[in-house]
Amino acid sequence: MTTRRPLDQHPDPRIRAIIKSQMNRRSLLLGAGGLGLAGMLSACGTSGSASNSSASGSATAAGPSAAIDKSATEKTVSWANWTLYLDYDETTKSYPSLAEFEKQTGIKANYAEDIDGNDSYYGKVQAQLAAGQDIGQDIITLTDWMAGRVIRQGYTQAFDLANIPNAKNLRSALQNVDWDKGRKNSLTWQSGFAGIAWNKEKIPGGLKTIDDLWKPELKGRVEVLDEMRDTMGLLMMADGVDIAGSWGDTEFDKALETLTKQIDSGQIRQVKGNSYKEDLVSGDALAVICWSGDITQLNFENDDKWEFAIPESGGTLWSDNMMIPIGSQHKKNAEELMNYYYDPEVAATVAAYVNYISPVEGAKEAMEKVDPSLVDNKLIFPSDEDLKQVHAFRSLTPEEETNFGNKFQTAIGV
Repeated sequence: MTTRRPLDQHPDPRIRAIIKSQMNRRSLLLGAGGLGLAGMLSACGTSGSASNSSASGSATAAGPSAAIDKSATEKTVSWANWTLYLDYDETTKSYPSLAEFEKQTGIKANYAEDIDGNDSYYGKVQAQLAAGQDIGQDIITLTDWMAGRVIRQGYTQAFDLANIPNAKNLRSALQNVDWDKGRKNSLTWQSGFAGIAWNKEKIPGGLKTIDDLWKPELKGRVEVLDEMRDTMGLLMMADGVDIAGSWGDTEFDKALETLTKQIDSGQIRQVKGNSYKEDLVSGDALAVICWSGDITQLNFENDDKWEFAIPESGGTLWSDNMMIPIGSQHKKNAEELMNYYYDPEVAATVAAYVNYISPVEGAKEAMEKVDPSLVDNKLIFPSDEDLKQVHAFRSLTPEEETNFGNKFQTAIGV
């Protein structure tokens, strides 16, 4: 075990706060299972050929042009993100890295955990984006396929990369995704895995496969994600499908039949976005299809009650991305915030809390300073070997997105 620096001796107050909040965090075991690290992350960034079922086919453009930037006179920036996705100090009820950004720049940051699912968030803001209106956020954080959609539809503002010099620190494998060539409209926030997790006390034998979720004793206590690529990806892999390869309606429909059966029978309690975590905490759900970093954080806060694993048949790999909406009036402030989080030490600070894969080159080296015990955390810095058991959901054509998306939403009752 690596000896930690005493809290009151680290010169950086941001790092002291993170180390304090993460004092007992321990990495979860990740199954190893074949693309290398660069190949897997690159593949993860190519699943953005999807379009909304109401806007399939060619790209649509937002009406009015981008808003006038008021960053020079309004020192504020608003950011919509997913839950449990930024370092948080329970004692001070604040986000240490964000507080440090405010201190360094004089920009007031308004941070909201507004995103529970890609489709649900898109549904709330799409009409305003289409009209070029300000949605009240200067940064939104969406998964690859949805990021590709909003960029293609003209709902984002292109970066002035001169304001984001740290963008050069983006991992090479993520720099040229097919849905945002040259990364002119997006920067990866974090990457991660989807797999399974369970309550260790209630399921002492653990789970190894997707089929284990359908055990009779778990009836009504299973939840799965409303993200099609994760839930259907895991179900298809359980049927032996290479989700990164060639497959179509036959393979998708077979997995969908399994999902529908388990929902109709009551085996699956609910299909949810990020709010599945609440049901794990309450005990309403005992086993879930879930995202890796969520379980690490829940364990830290709840005495290590759950275990996460990649199913024997494989897990999914994905990335979430920061973008500036078309109506944002604080574009330069948003770019300054992105630049701040692409500093390797700040990126390591965030990774020490969220336990997802950092997209920033140099973050692993910086972790030696931030929290040495996490340098070998496989959920933050996976090796090529670790990534052999996870797969990126292949790109879908707009027609496929409409077809598969409608089928999935019908199955889950949306």
